[in-house]
Amino acid sequence: MMTSLPPDPTLDEIRDGLAPGIAANAAFDGWSDAAVAAAAQAAGIDADVARLAFPGGAVDMIDAWFAGIDRDMLAAVPPTRLAAMKVRGKITALVEARLTLLAPNRESLRRALAILALPQHVTRAATLGWRAANAMWRAAGDTATDYNHYTKRAMLGGIYAATITVFVNDESAGWADTRGFLARRIEGIMRFEKAKAGFLKRVEHRPSLSRFIGRLRYPVV
Repeated sequence: MMTSLPPDPTLDEIRDGLAPGIAANAAFDGWSDAAVAAAAQAAGIDADVARLAFPGGAVDMIDAWFAGIDRDMLAAVPPTRLAAMKVRGKITALVEARLTLLAPNRESLRRALAILALPQHVTRAATLGWRAANAMWRAAGDTATDYNHYTKRAMLGGIYAATITVFVNDESAGWADTRGFLARRIEGIMRFEKAKAGFLKRVEHRPSLSRFIGRLRYPVV
């Protein structure tokens, strides 16, 4: 859905506003200047000005589209709905909301993934995956700031990336294959988190070997 633009929009506003239209055109024109021009024409924006909003070319267009998906996901699954769910349900609902938002442009998504898979874009792809995972965990209420912050996002990012790969080729009714794949992977996360919590609880009060050695070396006087 094209986002309406204010009068005399900034480049940031143009980027955000045109991203959905570019994604819709990318299925036919690729992530290209032609897709930008088509979206700009539909929005009444000069094509040359619109191109300035995407100085990095295709990856900037994809970045803007995914950023819009992040925002729309949060609107589709508001805090009031998430509050009634357990963590497993929250993550599932958020990922499925993303899939629903991406579904009208699966060919554009397929082309975007091909671009992000290029060696020169690997770092950018990782950044976008991390951003999506972080948005989902934060929406789910995760406030961890220790190493759990990183492990949770790394795991969810990997699961989301794998799920998207299944999704772009899923021809099953209602994306049943993708939903089943996602459910199994999220179950894996939940098992891991449960096992990790149990392990940490068991070792929490064990004597620390490093502290013991330190005391031998620097005894208290």
